[in-house]
Amino acid sequence: MAIPTRLLSFFCLLVALPGLPVAAEPVLPVAEAQWQTLPNEVILDGVIEAVNQSTVSAQTAGRVENIMVDVNDFVAQGAPIMRLRNIEQRASLDQAQANLREAQARFLEAQAEYNRIRGVFEKQLVAKAQMDAATATLDAAKARLEAAQAGVAQAKESLGYTTINAPYSGIVLERHVQLGETVQPGKPLMTGFSLDELRVVANVPQRLIVPVRQHQHAKVLQPNGGNGIAATRLTFFPYADPQSNVFKVRVYLPPKTGGLYPGMFVKTAFRVGDDRQLTIPRQALAQRGEVSAVYVVKDGRISLRQVRPGRIEGEVVEILAGLEPGEQVALDPIQAGVRLKDQQQRNAS
Repeated sequence: MAIPTRLLSFFCLLVALPGLPVAAEPVLPVAEAQWQTLPNEVILDGVIEAVNQSTVSAQTAGRVENIMVDVNDFVAQGAPIMRLRNIEQRASLDQAQANLREAQARFLEAQAEYNRIRGVFEKQLVAKAQMDAATATLDAAKARLEAAQAGVAQAKESLGYTTINAPYSGIVLERHVQLGETVQPGKPLMTGFSLDELRVVANVPQRLIVPVRQHQHAKVLQPNGGNGIAATRLTFFPYADPQSNVFKVRVYLPPKTGGLYPGMFVKTAFRVGDDRQLTIPRQALAQRGEVSAVYVVKDGRISLRQVRPGRIEGEVVEILAGLEPGEQVALDPIQAGVRLKDQQQRNAS
């Protein structure tokens, strides 16, 4: 198809005019590799354990009448997990309440008699001995009333012991009794733990305990390679194990930390000082299979260079080899890869 003469003349004019602006490529964002002070850390093995792990025991005698939960069941705090037969305890409560009603009646009777004698005594119509006797009778009735009230409280508490409730939200680990079994006070009933609060127990060598105590900072490295979880606090055992000469340290995790469970082995990073390391922004690091690389930008040209990264600290990554201080790296590896491919095609043509 022939191009119209006017349109062809217009294209030729555009080519002939050297002063017309040419669309430029967008600026590729870069960052400079620079020295930065990072915490010096030592990595030690640790074991996850639950802060709340306990065995619930019987506080009264009785026969196991109902078991509401079993191993691996989740239980909310305060929920009933087991019931004992409570006929004896309920009868004791009924008797205590009857004693309380009797004591209340005796107290009201003694109080009325005391008020009557006191009114007559103030008119000096009875002897002081009668007044003293009425006072003693009232005091005794009041003491019996208080004892009856205490008896009711004790009976209610004993009845409450027949229903065993979960002390905290958690998971049942072990059941120690069977349905119909008779238990005595102190008999273990169930063992469980809570996943809401976890901690890591690590063994710190004697040569490291002083700087670890000094810095009081640690983080738990997740098994999936994600960001480290900063500890909320550390607890140091005040003595070393006489066999291995290591100090136990408890590293407490934030509440409701997910992905970790009691019994797991994890790596724990303890801060022992500070180091000056070469770093780049984390987003500039490109992973190509097992290879870590960055796109270096110099004099408008892009090159892909393999590097050896170290630890990741926040939004920066430590570079152990492959870069020099002051070199520029692209912050968008995908865009830099496209530019590099265009650059190679231009060089080949």
